[in-house]
Amino acid sequence: MMDFNRFSDFIKASFPDLGEAQLERFRQMEPLYRDWNSKINVISRKDIDSLYDHHILHSLAIAEYLRTQRPDEYSLFSSPSSNLKVLDLGTGGGFPGIPLAIVFPSVRFVLCDSIHKKTLVAMSVADELGLENVDVVNSRAESLPDRFDYVVSRAVASLTDFYPWVKEKYSRSILYLKGGDINEEISELMSRNSMKKGSISTWPVDSWLKDNYFEGKFVINIL
Repeated sequence: MMDFNRFSDFIKASFPDLGEAQLERFRQMEPLYRDWNSKINVISRKDIDSLYDHHILHSLAIAEYLRTQRPDEYSLFSSPSSNLKVLDLGTGGGFPGIPLAIVFPSVRFVLCDSIHKKTLVAMSVADELGLENVDVVNSRAESLPDRFDYVVSRAVASLTDFYPWVKEKYSRSILYLKGGDINEEISELMSRNSMKKGSISTWPVDSWLKDNYFEGKFVINIL
């Protein structure tokens, strides 16, 4: 269980360029989600005390993956003139989209979920935090008219179910947070879609977040 002060110290070590306004938004997230969670259960009641480590830091594993493994892409995300557009599909209450939107204020994030009450939470939190780079839509992926540079998501379905929803929606890559027996899922996904060797790579989250909770959890990059 991590409080804001521990979170702040940890996150500044990885992202030293974060400003005070960004850190303040992270601080505000806890009371906002506690309030919403008392009305709409978007985070497991037993897990709300672990908001910073199990949800916010887990979301930011995508940013850490880019920073350490894909520095050119991280520079693109960080550039004030990047004009990147990212879809967060199955965002629920705003994960991983809202934490990523705080770290990458120049990137336009579209947070999408098919469950209306969850998008209400994500929209309210984004508004309260003053995130002008976030749009929230209540929709299914196949109904979205837009095309995006990247798709991000956090374990909303198996890879074989998820990929068909978004395969025509992005131009660069999918960054997917997933645990479990991912090797079998990746093998099946590549076989079904005739993907070339090297089109999917994985990065263990516990190489950054040294906690048993993250053992077996990965950032999966699908080109």
